[in-house]
Amino acid sequence: MRNKIVAALLAFTFGGVGVHKFYLGSNVAGVLYLLFCWTLIPSLLAFFDFIGLLLTPDESFDARYNAGIITPAYTSNNYIAQESSRDKAATLGELKNLYDNGVITAEEYEGKRRKLLDSI
Repeated sequence: MRNKIVAALLAFTFGGVGVHKFYLGSNVAGVLYLLFCWTLIPSLLAFFDFIGLLLTPDESFDARYNAGIITPAYTSNNYIAQESSRDKAATLGELKNLYDNGVITAEEYEGKRRKLLDSI
C-alpha cells in the first residue's frame, strides 16, 4: 500500500530523478524525469509534485494510487456507510417478504421501497 507521506518525501528528496514517480507506479513519467534530470526541470516539477501530494486528501490519494489494494472494512472511513447499506438491504428484503405475504399492499410496498432507496 502506497503512503502519501513517503511519496511526498521521495518527491522532495529524490524527485529530480523521478523516484517518487516510480514509487507511485508512473514508470513512464519516472523514466522521463530520469532522462531529463540534467536540465533541472524535473526538480522543479518534483517540487510542485511534493506540494500537490501534501495538499491531496487521503481519500483522493488512496482512490488514485491504492485503488487495487483491498483493506479491511473496519480500517476504512466508509465502514459506517457499508453497515448502513447492509441494514438497508436487509430492510428491503424484509419489506419484500411483507409484500409477498400480503401484509402490505403494492402501493405501500412501492412507496416504502422508493423512500428507502432514495435515502441511500
